Amino acid sequence: MPAFTIETTYRLPVYRQRTYKAESLAEACRLAIEDDDWDDAKRDYDSAGETYVTGAWEGEDAAYRGASLQVPSHFDETLQRKADHFEVLLGLVNVLGSAHDAASRTYWRERAALAVAKAEAILAGARDPDATALTPRIHTLLRFDESEVRTTIAEVIAGDDGLATLRPDSVTDDDVHAACLAVVAASDLTEERGAALFRAALAAIRRAQRDQGEAKKRGQEKEE
Repeated sequence: MPAFTIETTYRLPVYRQRTYKAESLAEACRLAIEDDDWDDAKRDYDSAGETYVTGAWEGEDAAYRGASLQVPSHFDETLQRKADHFEVLLGLVNVLGSAHDAASRTYWRERAALAVAKAEAILAGARDPDATALTPRIHTLLRFDESEVRTTIAEVIAGDDGLATLRPDSVTDDDVHAACLAVVAASDLTEERGAALFRAALAAIRRAQRDQGEAKKRGQEKEE
């Protein structure tokens, strides 16, 4: 059986109680923070923190003697888990805020779902979630890119005599982009989405029934 050397740690609060004369609470707090005299410090054993892993090595008594092993993040201190994950969540918020096309939003929404699940696990004091089990399989019903809109603009202008004075290249990329955002924001595909979900559910049921029937038929043939 393999042996591992694991280093665990817990934080023990060290505190002092000292009086400071100041014009305000904020000033008193600043003086306390800047005070580096800890001769009267006390240890609060009743408020000791959780035990967490700070190092791991393969083998007996192998601490700091070889390559350290990568420890799953849920064995880290909860406070550190929160701090590390904050940067991930902030980055996802920034990316989602700047993602305009449907494909990008779908891609980053999947990763945001994983990040939220991990954040909830941290708050609950639980282990990190299984990333593969949480990845949703999203199907895009409708998607178009701005180059397709650009092509359609030329076709519309060519087929409408009232637009004969307008050249397709006079419609700028900013015009196309702003128009696409406006159309997407104003579109409501609720009915189409519901119909697609219903058709998918029926198709899945029929597939399951067909597979069940074929399995039953194969079983009967084996018995014969």
